[in-house]
Amino acid sequence: MSRLEHLFAPIRIRNMELANRAVMPPMGTWLSEDDASVGDRLLAYISRQAQSGAGLIISEVACVHPSGSAGKRHMGAYDDRFIPGLKQFARTIHDAGGKAALQLHHAGRESFFLLQQGQAVGPSALPSLVFRQTPNEMTPELIEEVIEAFGRAAVRAREAGFDAVEVHGAHGYLLTQFLSALSNIRQDRYGGDLEGRATMLIEVLASVRKAVGDDFPVLLRISAEEFIKDGYMVEDLVPILPKIVAAGADVIHASIGTHGSPGGITSAPQEYEAGFNAWRAQKIKEVVDVPVIAVGRFTDPADADACLARGEADMISFGRQQLADPDYLIKARAGRTGDIRQCIACNQGCIERIMFEPGSSVRCAINPETGQERDYPRVKAATPQTVWIVGSGPAGLTAAAEAARLGHRAIILEEADQPGGQIRYAARPPHKEIYGRWIDWLIGQVRDMGVEIKTGTAVTGAMIDEGRPDAVILAAGGTKIVPPLPGLDLPLVCDAWQVLDGRVQAGTDVVVVGGGLIGMETADFLRTKGATVVIIEMLKRSPVAKVTSHGYMLHKRLRDGGCRLMLGAQVERIESDAVVVQVEGETQTLSPVDQVVLAVGMKPRDDLKAHLETKGIRHFVVGDAAGPRRIIEATEEGARAAWSL
Repeated sequence: MSRLEHLFAPIRIRNMELANRAVMPPMGTWLSEDDASVGDRLLAYISRQAQSGAGLIISEVACVHPSGSAGKRHMGAYDDRFIPGLKQFARTIHDAGGKAALQLHHAGRESFFLLQQGQAVGPSALPSLVFRQTPNEMTPELIEEVIEAFGRAAVRAREAGFDAVEVHGAHGYLLTQFLSALSNIRQDRYGGDLEGRATMLIEVLASVRKAVGDDFPVLLRISAEEFIKDGYMVEDLVPILPKIVAAGADVIHASIGTHGSPGGITSAPQEYEAGFNAWRAQKIKEVVDVPVIAVGRFTDPADADACLARGEADMISFGRQQLADPDYLIKARAGRTGDIRQCIACNQGCIERIMFEPGSSVRCAINPETGQERDYPRVKAATPQTVWIVGSGPAGLTAAAEAARLGHRAIILEEADQPGGQIRYAARPPHKEIYGRWIDWLIGQVRDMGVEIKTGTAVTGAMIDEGRPDAVILAAGGTKIVPPLPGLDLPLVCDAWQVLDGRVQAGTDVVVVGGGLIGMETADFLRTKGATVVIIEMLKRSPVAKVTSHGYMLHKRLRDGGCRLMLGAQVERIESDAVVVQVEGETQTLSPVDQVVLAVGMKPRDDLKAHLETKGIRHFVVGDAAGPRRIIEATEEGARAAWSL
């Protein structure tokens, strides 16, 4: 048996035998077809994910009733017409050796799609914490109809060949809305105290159990804690859990929070350690006699095994880790844990892309295959080429890895004395160390694939002419923007990169010029060094959105740490011990100041592009060399450049 003996131990749930304790939890993809049916894109995605070897694969949310749809591509289970596609979905998981569960879902008031049409429903006419719009209060008749719809959808899942169903009672969707005093102020039997508010959830479970019979496993995903002011706590939930189990739940999938919880706790950012939520699963285990699944930033199978060994849970959910590396369990079983691409909890492709980019589907910022399984080339190039990659940040390294995987001869040329690009700086602020571990992993993978990395090499047009590569991928990043301010030559002035890499020590009274991500994270770094920090940003709203998980946590740390963010402000001049700023037409002098840190941002560095165009050399411009980029854009552009060779 593998040394991860607890994780790889089998477990039986009614008539379903699971090969191991690893679970792929439900994650929205928006890869369904426009009519909510299962199509080729979704099947390609789930096929790749199922190859992980996880014992149980739970589908993304499947809508049980039209009143609970979250959008056109919200996978459907509310009509028999969906059964053929659902059959293909379940069969695809079975073909990979896993067991399949369909998650049954109703969005309630958390459907922007239906809120805009005035058709969203909820237990009470109270506005969504996410969308700030008010649903229609559900009538008793509609409540009964939805309860029955959960049962009918469960029957469709069984007919389609699924091994189990999971009722979605978490994250602020309809069943959580009934459970929460923040969204349920009903005066009938579906309201009142927590036990009364749990009636809807209990009746849904009873409906599902009656519909599928005694042998078919029924899971319940529940937020063990709302993680929001005045919301219920795990201690409040514990007394009603035996009734929930008695109603039909064979497994409790103990998640946390709602989409209205601060800090994006449902998809916790880097600030939260692996297994941070497992203690709540243990609290639940103490009062129920069914298996409990722990959730919470698990990326390392060893951490999961230790959690199981301590008795905190019976199974472990690996959510975003599945997207980052569907082969993580295979590598762990083979003892190749160092080869696992660990999720960096950036949320750029899996959560924020779907939330903030209408019409977009799932991606992973560090795994270009995820969500693009049909585009992802798997056959080596018929004609291998020699490709020079100028720059070794995320775009360049990803391009090199993909080019080498496809059989090309890739050579990385990096001007700095070590590879990694801007990630070397991004990994320095608090809670960002995981970025450094990821870039080191990627460098190691590239080297293992036979890619030559030449550091300390500034590429010129003459070098390209002499070397005659078949193609060039420009991934040289950007150059620092230096604003034309009086006083730039004073000794108290430096830039963010000098502070982050330790060339310049932190001051005591510091002004950071620029409130974008570079400026905010540099301020966070300075805060940990004991500095008092004022951030100057010319925009009237922070460029770092508080609605993102990392953005919320960053703003909170800076605020709690006494840092001051001046919005709508412009630096007029820098003096030897002060900074003069204009705020809404008024002049203010910040003093005393012993350090001014420039963090205005970057502009593309594409100086070789003109030469390549003139010489007619095939080339691609990717990452910051094309424009300011996040990791997700940089890696995707780097990958697609390699795929296009």
